[in-house]
Formats: sequence, structure tokens, C-alpha cells
Amino acid sequence: MTLPQSPDVASLKALVRREIETLRTEVGRRAAAAPIPREADRAVAADLAQECACGLGTGPSHSCRDGGEDHDPWACLCATLPAVPVSAALLSPVRGPDGGIADFLIRAGNHVRSAEWLPSPDQQVGRLFTEARPGVAAGGLIAALAEVVETGRALTGRVVDYTEEREGGLRRAQLVHYAASCDGQVLTTWHAVRDQAEMLTIDAQHLASMGWGRWDLLSGAVTWSEGMQRIFRSDPALPWTLLELCDALVPADSGPFGEFLSSVLAGEEPAWTRVRFTVLGEERTVDLLGRPVTDTDGRSWAIQILAHDLTPQMRSRRRVVEKQGEADQLRQQAAAERHVAGALREALLPSYSEGLAGLGLTAAAAYLPAEQDAAVGGDWFKCRPLANGRALIAIGDASGHGLDAVARMAQQRYAVAGLAQTGADAGAVTTWLNELVAGDWAVDTATVAICLYDRDRVLRWASAGHPAPLLLRGERAFPLPTGHRGPLLGALSGHPYETAEFPMLPGDVLLLYTDGVVERRGQDIEVGIDQLTASLADCRGVSPRSVVDRLAEEYVRSAHDDDACLLAVRFD
Repeated sequence: MTLPQSPDVASLKALVRREIETLRTEVGRRAAAAPIPREADRAVAADLAQECACGLGTGPSHSCRDGGEDHDPWACLCATLPAVPVSAALLSPVRGPDGGIADFLIRAGNHVRSAEWLPSPDQQVGRLFTEARPGVAAGGLIAALAEVVETGRALTGRVVDYTEEREGGLRRAQLVHYAASCDGQVLTTWHAVRDQAEMLTIDAQHLASMGWGRWDLLSGAVTWSEGMQRIFRSDPALPWTLLELCDALVPADSGPFGEFLSSVLAGEEPAWTRVRFTVLGEERTVDLLGRPVTDTDGRSWAIQILAHDLTPQMRSRRRVVEKQGEADQLRQQAAAERHVAGALREALLPSYSEGLAGLGLTAAAAYLPAEQDAAVGGDWFKCRPLANGRALIAIGDASGHGLDAVARMAQQRYAVAGLAQTGADAGAVTTWLNELVAGDWAVDTATVAICLYDRDRVLRWASAGHPAPLLLRGERAFPLPTGHRGPLLGALSGHPYETAEFPMLPGDVLLLYTDGVVERRGQDIEVGIDQLTASLADCRGVSPRSVVDRLAEEYVRSAHDDDACLLAVRFD
């Protein structure tokens, strides 16, 4: 995609259209040249399909109550259930003495759970619906399903507040039900309206003023997160196309936005720009990070964009500038620029707060890339005072590199900061963060160590698979006890993380780090931890900044394959 030197919005849109049309033409030509399957291939495929029907072959993924010599697998509706991505069951009506439908028998079901505490439908085959799902009686679902049988009209989108007593307590989930009749039976599906992990993800986007979207250049399909919809004030069902984004650009920014799209489609990762959009009459300033989705020949067929809304910061800066004189205006403008740059680093790379002196803390930190020109990874840290008078000291490692790792790092880092403001202890914050990570199918595991320090001089901390912080006390350095450490984030949904306490003394220096500091190829990680502990002991009597600088120099001199973070905090 080649841009003129000063493109306007119209020429930018024309270039986008040409790029998409060229892509579709090339892909369509390749698809037309694909070989047509032979009759022998079709016969083999048909045999394989027949083997999977109703469990007659190997590896059935659904359970069916029907069977017998005269059972026709091709005529059984339940053979389609494994293809349904939500909970699905085939029900037969059970009529009472008066001839009315009193219940349903579960004849078949798939393996998908609608909630972690509810069994999958295939585990309940052969049972009455009200026995397998006792909460449906109170929700009016039996009557609704009976109406589907009697009238033939499908049930679409009925929300049921489903409550059931399990494990000595009441559990509730909002479930959306769909149903249709078929030959006197009912095929019904249901799924959760929204689970806790999804809510935490949405809250994390809101706290970070971030969102992400995906544009499929072949089909034209656009997918936006709720954070993206909030930034652009769009209808959830109508996310903007690339052409609509061009229409919303402030005209002066069409050049930078065009260069950004060109970089993304050319495979540069991550590509970055800052542009302004007009949204419902308001000018919004947004930082964009983008990367392409490519096929095997390197051609970009979709793009993914992470957006960080800077509008509130820019609005605050304008208010300050308006209230100052011309000389003060220039000074405030420079300070605001530094603030905006710091806000961007907060979203993409770790930083630490300087507002800790009131709690008697001094902090220093460093992000250590394994290679100077490497893409940003998932290592992060957070050190800041909280509204309740405590201090948050945290460090974590989201897997991967590039745009995906940046998104996960920002999501987890801002989620920790937001959850810590609730006043909960470190174990509860870690437990909630684990549910966020475990509930997102696109997110791999991660590690985190979360510390909360109060005025009583006690450090309360929790760990999810993260190396233990090291403490320098006097002339001795040692790791904090880790008997309470839990599994990696996302590895075990529902795991309750514990909080440990450790008293701090004046002059103590706490060092938090990610595993990239101590991992070396061909060497046990415990050896690296012992070496780091010895190096920390040699730093007695120096400031946190000097501690971090010395350890960073050792990191640079050693051979490392992974990025790393260091965070040193002195307790005075």
C-alpha cells in the first residue's frame, strides 16, 4: 500500500479499498485453482463420518439413549450435538395423567458445560430434566419448552435465573435458553449470559481505557471488545469498518493513520501511531498498536489493533493550559506531554510510582529486554500507593512477546491495580486475577506476586507460580517463605490463593524479579536464584536505584533468552 506524501481521507479510503480488493482477488484466484475432490475421497469421508454417528465408531463425543439393531445413525438428531458449541440436549416430553407435558426425558446431550459447577448434558442422559436440573422448575422453563412442543414455535433467547443447591450452598447463573421442536422432541441449547471472568476482563479494559479489535479483510467481518466500543461510542452490533475509521479521522491525521495501516499490512510488529478521531462531535486522542494476521505465504488477511484512549489526559491538559498565562502555559504543556508519555509507558511497559515517600518507601525498577531491539514482552511490575493508605508492590509475567503479550500484560497489570483498590487482601486479589486469566480462552498461563504493605510495617503477599521475593536485611539476603504459593494464573480455575505475612524492619530492601533474571539455558533455576541472592547481599548499604543498576549490569553481561523485570523497594 503506497501513500502519497500528504494523503487526504478520500485518497486514504481509496487505497484501503484497493488493498482489500487486491487481497480478495488473489485469494479467490488461489481458491478457484484448488483441486476438486475425487469420488474415492468423498467415499472415504462418508465412511469416516458414519463411524462417528451415535457412538457406533471410535471416540464418540456425545451420549445417546437410543440404540439397537434397527437404530439408524443417519436419522438420529443427537449425532449433530457434538458440533454445537454451547450446552445442548435432545428432550422427549413426558406427559402426566391429564395428558399435559409434565416433564422431559434427556435422550442425548453434548459435553459442553454452561457453568463450571453444572454437569455437562451428556452426563445426565436418561434422567428427567427436573431431576437433572432442579432449578428449572422455579424458572418457568418446563412450561416454555412444553409450549414449543404444542405450538411448534421456537424459543429464542429466554433468560432464566437458574439457582441450584450444590456442595452445601446455593449457586446461581443467568442462562440463555433456545429450543425448537423436531418430530415430537425438543432440541434445546443454553449458555451463560456472562461469567465473572468476562466481567473482570471488561472491568480491566475500563480501568486501563483500552480496547482491541480485529478486521477480517477477506470477509469484511469486524470484531470489537467492549473496551473498543466504549472508546468509539459504537453500537455493540455495529463495530466500525476500516473505512468508517477513516471517515472519523481528524483530517490532519490521515497521513499518520495511513502510514500505520501500511506498516501493519507490511508485517511490522508492533506498529504504533497516535491519531485523533471525531466521535459524536468530540475529538478523541487514541494510541494504536497493530499487527497483521498472515497466511502461509506472508500475505496479511486480517489485522488486530490495540487502542489506548488518552482523551481524559489530553482533556485535563487543555483545562490546565487554559487557566495559565503564556509563560506558565508552556511549562504546563511540557509537563502534560511528559504525563501523556508516562501514561503510554504505563499501558505498554512497566513503571513505578514516585508517590511512596509518605509510606516510608523508596523504589526503583528496570525493564530488561533480552535483546535491545526485541519486541515488548509480557513482564510487568507495579508499585504505587493506594487510596486506603496501603502500598501495592506487584510483579508478573504474561507469556509471549509482541502485541498479544502487550495486551495480556496491560490487562493483568491494570486488573491488579484496580482490584487492589477494593481493599481486599493479596490472596483475594490473586484469586480474582486467576479467574480473569482462566476464563479467557485466548490467554495462556501467567505468574504474579502481589504484595500489600500497610502502616503496621507488615508485608502481606500472595504468589501464583512466581519466584519468591528476596529480602536484604543487614548483611544477609534470603528469599521469603513460599509455603502458601499457589499454581500459575489460569492453570486451575476456582483455586483460592492464600495470603502470607512477613514483618518488615527499617532498612530492609525487598527485591521482586521475573524468572528471566535467573533462567539460563542448561542451568537449573535454583542455581540462578542462589546467584541472584548472593549478588543482592553484596548490595547492602546502597539505594534501591543502585541495587537495580548493579543487578541490571550483571543481567546484561550474562547470556539470557528471556526479557526480565527488577523492582527494588526500601522500607525506612
